[in-house]
Amino acid sequence: MKRREFTMLFGGTLAQWLVFRAGAAHAQAPAPSPPPGAAADRSGQGIGQGIGQVATLQGSATVTRANAAAIALQINDLIFKNDTLRTGPNSALGVTFDDETTFSLSANTRIVVDEFVYQDGGTANAAVVTVALGTAAFVASKVAKTGDMKIATPTATMGIRGTTGVVDVPGEGAAGGGESKIKLYPDADGHVGRIEVFDRQGARLGILTQGASAFALRPGAGGRMAAVPFRVPPQEAARDRGVLQRLFASHNIGRRMTIERRQSRGLAPRAPNAPRRPGGGPQQLRRPGGPQPQNRTQRRPGGPRPARRGPRPPAQNNKH
Repeated sequence: MKRREFTMLFGGTLAQWLVFRAGAAHAQAPAPSPPPGAAADRSGQGIGQGIGQVATLQGSATVTRANAAAIALQINDLIFKNDTLRTGPNSALGVTFDDETTFSLSANTRIVVDEFVYQDGGTANAAVVTVALGTAAFVASKVAKTGDMKIATPTATMGIRGTTGVVDVPGEGAAGGGESKIKLYPDADGHVGRIEVFDRQGARLGILTQGASAFALRPGAGGRMAAVPFRVPPQEAARDRGVLQRLFASHNIGRRMTIERRQSRGLAPRAPNAPRRPGGGPQQLRRPGGPQPQNRTQRRPGGPRPARRGPRPPAQNNKH
């Protein structure tokens, strides 16, 4: 066999072997990591951005999604629309949403995140959270100020206008006839917002505008619900102070976590080794730890090449 034919045969075989090895390496490569700000929901439903995050947890709490079994929650776990959150005995859970609204669930409490839409500067911000059972305290934030935030109970719906509150929904057979209570409290900075109370058909029942004011939801004339003002008893007020202290602590932690999560989502993808200038466009590629690429035309060490003096001499004619 001639040398040229042997070289061509060997080169073709080697190329096929390299292609085979590259395909095998690609098949064995691990799956790419999720982008910043995304995380698995730990229930087998894939990867998503979430609408909130577990900020604080004492004892045990679970989340139920769709028809899946309840799974235990942990600090930093993401919260999604339609999640049902439940705390166990002697437990407390703090959850902060993307707009920095925080809910603090006391022991044996269950809430459902029915709706949550938030976009910074958006015009369609909205949230609906149902307190189905137990005691849930909340600090309303940007959705309540820029959109439509509602908190529902089995018997009434509240329109939240940027404030702090506590909602009690006792179980069946509870003391006091099982009536739900809605209480308005000052924010951590002393500001007092407003809570509008409606029945399930949309009729307004009353408005809370003063700190430490409250309604009890009771059946009224014709079987309709009524929001009856009442003075919070001292023992209940002392319990609420502890609930609010836990709420504000969770809110401070959750706000920091939410800001970090928003910042991670806002990072635009960049080419490797191409940092962006503060003003916008990408900088030129630089070789790390080494000299920078030179132009083809080399410059003298002393500075730019001096200009030629006079015209270029004409080419010589070799023919005689």
